[in-house]
Amino acid sequence: MNPTLVELTRGGRIESAHRGAIAVADAQGVLRAAWGDTDQPVYPRSAFKSLQALALVETGAAHAFDVSEEELALACASHSGEPMHTNRVNAWLDRIGCKDGNLACGPHLPFHEPSAHALIREGQKPCRVHNNCSGKHTGFLTLARHLNVSIEGYERPDHPVQVMVRETIASLCDVSAHTLPIGIDGCAAPNYAIPLRRLAQAMARLGDTASLAPSRASAAKRLLKAWKSHPSLVSGTGRACADLIEASTGQTVVKTGAEGVFMAVLPEQGLGIALKIDDGASRAAEAVMARLLVLLSVASESAPAIARHLNPHIRNWRGDIVGARYTTAALGVCTPLA
Repeated sequence: MNPTLVELTRGGRIESAHRGAIAVADAQGVLRAAWGDTDQPVYPRSAFKSLQALALVETGAAHAFDVSEEELALACASHSGEPMHTNRVNAWLDRIGCKDGNLACGPHLPFHEPSAHALIREGQKPCRVHNNCSGKHTGFLTLARHLNVSIEGYERPDHPVQVMVRETIASLCDVSAHTLPIGIDGCAAPNYAIPLRRLAQAMARLGDTASLAPSRASAAKRLLKAWKSHPSLVSGTGRACADLIEASTGQTVVKTGAEGVFMAVLPEQGLGIALKIDDGASRAAEAVMARLLVLLSVASESAPAIARHLNPHIRNWRGDIVGARYTTAALGVCTPLA
């Protein structure tokens, strides 16, 4: 059974607890630290969008279509649907000769409440560009254009775009592309069940590119730079990813995924992190990642952006402090395994 990593209290009693597993690995796949079952395959959901975006850069598609650094950040993003996101995605779509209707992801209201309220006030419905994955999907469309294949069905697992993406992911994770369990993500794109330790290894390889072919190493460095330089485009105003990237002052990049998944690259240490909260709670995943960044000395516990996610007070709707959320003693130290 995985250890309890996060607890919530109310009235002096533990009200909720979250179990999970964590892998911290280097680019050779060696576990440097671990909690729980790191061999269990998990769907990384949006946490591995950087891996899904590698082929966009490695094939030359990004260069051929003048994809900017900001647009590369959006290819790795689960954005909040703010104008800074949607305006850029629309411009990118227009440049590759596509439109909102070509995106396979479904529409949803922006995660950013002021942007959602503005749409409602104006009597507008959200479109597919508002989907938090629209940047990733625009990257897929760009790759399809570059490969000179149909953009129809680009999200299907058997489409040339997804075959290439899957093979790239499998190579970085040292798993077989032909036997990967396939699930369909919330945005309609394929997602693959991969052991946490292999996902951590893949993240490490984005920062430590020594073992990669030159073209892939160059692509990884370009993506990492875009991810690091534009944290608000990768997530949004007040989001955990932006907070944690900014708090680490350039020493790490992080990416959240649905169902309690969180991943990170620590390029200066040559490490990658992959974690999964058993019950899928994002609040627990955010707290654990914040704690790991402190334990691995890439962020300060006193930084406000860390404190917001690490051990915040729980307040009622009136603003009274009624409880707390905190990481447990299981995460008190990070003891190297190798």
